[in-house]
Amino acid sequence: MMTLHWSPRSPFVRKAMICAHEVGVADRLHLVRTVVGGTTPHLELMKINPLGKLPTLECEDGTVLYDSAVICEYFDTLHDGPKLYPAAWEARVVALRRAALGDGMLDVGLQALGERFRPAERQSQGHLDLWRLKLTACVDALEREVPALEATPFSIGHLAIGVAVGYLDFRFADLDWRPGHPALAAWQDRFDARPSVVANKPVDDR
Repeated sequence: MMTLHWSPRSPFVRKAMICAHEVGVADRLHLVRTVVGGTTPHLELMKINPLGKLPTLECEDGTVLYDSAVICEYFDTLHDGPKLYPAAWEARVVALRRAALGDGMLDVGLQALGERFRPAERQSQGHLDLWRLKLTACVDALEREVPALEATPFSIGHLAIGVAVGYLDFRFADLDWRPGHPALAAWQDRFDARPSVVANKPVDDR
């Protein structure tokens, strides 16, 4: 068994778990509930991942992997079915670009969420406005990209985008992105209906 340090509300953990279900290795994972974040370091986790971040994967041979992108690519080597990371460069670079966009959206969203948790008098409205602008720009770009998404096989790019847009639904209802982006909203509904996604719904629980 592999050991995955895990939290039900981390979007990057969710990305790794959806990947594990997509490629058929979820039953090889021993999930360890791990709390990180805030100002209290998780000293035990830092012994194997000095960043003290989730997800962290302990492989069967003792190798430790961290960062969801690395973990997802590793999972993709453990099966013989269609790959989430295309081998051909032309398709691969598109998948990687989309994955970078999805991961970047999560980075921006987590920064904004962290700022919201600060006392109101210490929040930076300038930063909150900037992060909101970036998320809106990403959603606008994805609305235009939906036809291309639908024309290419499901990849790590689709997965990362679906998790990122789902995170907007989970944490940023005030963004109200769906009315102005009908194509993306329909695509996201189809993503949310995938069995791997249904099996890994976000939960607001530390």
